[in-house]
Amino acid sequence: MVGEAPENTLLAFLTALSAGATHLETDVHASLDAVAVISHDPNLARVGRDVRVNQLTLAELKRVNLGNGQFVPSLPEALDAFPEALFNIDVKCDEAVVPTVQAVLGARATARVLITSFSEDRRRRACDLLPGVATSASSQVVARALVAASLAPTNVLRRVLRGITAVQVPERAGPLRIVTPHFVHRMHAVGVEVHVWTVNEVSAMRRLLDIGVDGLITDRTDVAVALITERS
Repeated sequence: MVGEAPENTLLAFLTALSAGATHLETDVHASLDAVAVISHDPNLARVGRDVRVNQLTLAELKRVNLGNGQFVPSLPEALDAFPEALFNIDVKCDEAVVPTVQAVLGARATARVLITSFSEDRRRRACDLLPGVATSASSQVVARALVAASLAPTNVLRRVLRGITAVQVPERAGPLRIVTPHFVHRMHAVGVEVHVWTVNEVSAMRRLLDIGVDGLITDRTDVAVALITERS
């Protein structure tokens, strides 16, 4: 939740879960010593450090204060700290694939994670090493799915999205509105969920829930939970 904890920290995860979040969305890079570490950015510029995450060991990353007494957590640490939580993990770089898989297997967490990446090759590599894991479409597959959802019959769309659990997309990309009632209907017709990021305004949450999206990725867990509770 905005303003309560630095993002991608154990405190941020605890805050979100305490507010009623059902899933934790996070991003993973690899440290110099090949540990999956939780960080959205490839560097530490946000905290005034001119260094890349992969140039520091986990022990060195643990000495970087992110604010509010929080430090860069490892993925194994997060999975262990919240053993009942569901994680949506975006693998941000090639060198993070194997450490991410090792962390998930080590925590016996395959059934409670969803693996994604903007890179289709990276997503496939991780999923091949985690049989049966839930996964959302890469940007390449989303692009093909958008075309198929507009122009192709259901069997073609199903083939494009074979093995995909969800598509995770913004409501709009520039002037193009991606998430429409038609798009949601077509995804549901082939058994694929629609998750929308990053939705922080109540009006947008209402609009998206009204057309049947399955998940909202938000910084405002408290607002989203209150709205969903009100509608239930």
